Amino acid sequence: MADALSRLKEFLENGCKVQKIQPPAFASDAETNLVMVTIVCPDGSNHVIKAYREEATELREYLRRSALQL
Repeated sequence: MADALSRLKEFLENGCKVQKIQPPAFASDAETNLVMVTIVCPDGSNHVIKAYREEATELREYLRRSALQL
């Protein structure tokens, strides 16, 4: 099974969009043990990516950095 960050990148490369991040990536710098990202693809399918502990921190940082580049 691929890690959460590579799954997210794969979905984004295929034209999918981030619909929701829980907890919000910009709300707090507190360390979180779980991050859930809901993805919506052009074909209408929804996917949820769950990341735990260190992987959750990496995923949040990636989302923050990519949002700042827009």
